Amino acid sequence: MQLDYGQLQALAAILRTGGFDAAAHELGVTPSAVSQRLKALEDQIGTLLVHRGQPCKGTDVGRRLASHMANIGVLEHNLVKDLDALVPGPQTPVRIAVNADSLATWFLPALANVPDLLFDLVVDDQEYSADWLRRGEVAAAVTSNDRPVAGCDSTPLGVLRYVATASPAFVARHFPDGVTAHSISSAPMLLFDPKDYLQRRWMQIHLGSKPTPPSHRLPSSQGFVEACILGMGWGMNPEILVRPHLKSGALVPLIQNATFDTPLFWQSSRLLGPALGPLTRAVRKKAKVILPKE
Repeated sequence: MQLDYGQLQALAAILRTGGFDAAAHELGVTPSAVSQRLKALEDQIGTLLVHRGQPCKGTDVGRRLASHMANIGVLEHNLVKDLDALVPGPQTPVRIAVNADSLATWFLPALANVPDLLFDLVVDDQEYSADWLRRGEVAAAVTSNDRPVAGCDSTPLGVLRYVATASPAFVARHFPDGVTAHSISSAPMLLFDPKDYLQRRWMQIHLGSKPTPPSHRLPSSQGFVEACILGMGWGMNPEILVRPHLKSGALVPLIQNATFDTPLFWQSSRLLGPALGPLTRAVRKKAKVILPKE
């Protein structure tokens, strides 16, 4: 099947900007032209590619095609640099899946060391970020999955170390006789989202049980820390993020020396290896400095 680049660009622009008017402005054409290109592509593929709305969202097939276009853009950008072109084309963002805690602690400084690239970040749990690679929707991912996705290379980065923390007042109120499977079952717990199993795994390892305490759902790494400091609940926080609060006494570990390590890996498209080389080196370099080894 021969795909038209202009049509793919229209699709990618719609999903990137969220609408036909914004896509038209980005591409320098009329909204009608964008609509016609999308319709022609949908007719060729034989299925709906975009759910119209505010904002527009891609179907599974639409997102896959848009990712394909982004990968082409990265390759072309790299080729332009290799050929020392006098007039470089527009940069295409590299789409990456990354877990929220890495984003809040060490990942952004790695990206800042690659100023020649633009980025489109997708935030998902480290146990699910590799699924974005399997679906072909991202070019790279920070994941806890060490097995390389087909067509990808996998590099170990180190571990993200977590500490079960709470405010001293919270611990005094809910655990006057120590943290046990019984006492923790009624102590409010923080959950990032429905995919967050860190707290339950920590309880299984260190308490020998997985109770279901009442919980707040709070999808923010920084919000997790603040909620713990305010005494709303206890939660698993990255040690890097709470180190100063543990030192000041604003937070305390529920159990001393009872950390939980999550191994992290960098998986990236082998096809885009040369183009993503500077990014991969930056990620590995920053992880080596920040993340402890197992």
